[in-house]
Amino acid sequence: MSSAGPKIQPPALPPRRRLAREDRYRQLLDVAWRLIREEGTEALTLGRLAERSGVTKPVVYDHFGTRSGLLAALYQEFDARQTALMDAAIEASEPTLAGRAAVIASSYVDCVLLQGREIPGVIAALAGAPELAKLKRDYEAIFMEKCRAALAPFVGSGAIAPAGLWALLGSAEALSSAAATGDITAAQAQDELFETIVAMVARSARGGSLQVAEGM
Repeated sequence: MSSAGPKIQPPALPPRRRLAREDRYRQLLDVAWRLIREEGTEALTLGRLAERSGVTKPVVYDHFGTRSGLLAALYQEFDARQTALMDAAIEASEPTLAGRAAVIASSYVDCVLLQGREIPGVIAALAGAPELAKLKRDYEAIFMEKCRAALAPFVGSGAIAPAGLWALLGSAEALSSAAATGDITAAQAQDELFETIVAMVARSARGGSLQVAEGM
C-alpha cells in the first residue's frame, strides 16, 4: 500500500488572451519600447519580445518578419508622433522667425524626451543596417523639407541650402539625445537648437542679399 497522497496538480496557466491583429501589433510595440527602456536596444530580439509579450515566436515574426522590420516599425511610430507634434505646433505658432524656430526646437526635443532614452538606441541601430539607414534618410529628408518650408518666408531673396538643413538636423539629434540621457536639460537643448536655427536662417538671408548686390 502506497503512503503517497494524491498528486498535487500545478495551477493551470491562464489562457492567452486573443487580440485583434491591430491590438496585438500595438501591444508588441509597447512591449518593445519598454524592453529597450529597461534592457537596451541590444536586448531587443524577436524571441525576447515574444517572451515578454506572452506570445509565441511565430506571432511576432508574422507582424515584423525580422529584427530590422521591428526596428523600422519603432522608428516609423516615433517619426509619426514627431510629425504630428511638429505640424500642430507650427500651425499654432506665430508667423515669425522666432515663433517658427521655437516650435521646431521645442517639438523635436519634446518628442525625443516623450519617447525617453529608447529612441537614441533605435536611431543608432538603424544606422547599422543599410536598409534601415535608407529608411532613416527618407524620413530625415521629409523633416528637413518641412523645416525648409516653415523657415523659407524669413530668408528674403535667399534660399536655405541643404548644408544648413543638415546642420539643423544634426544639432537637433545631438542636443535631444544629450537631453534624453541627462547630460543637459531639455530647456538647454531647446535654447541651443533655437539659436542654431535662427543663425542658419540669418546666414541664408545674407546669402540672398549678397547675390542681389552682386547682380546689380
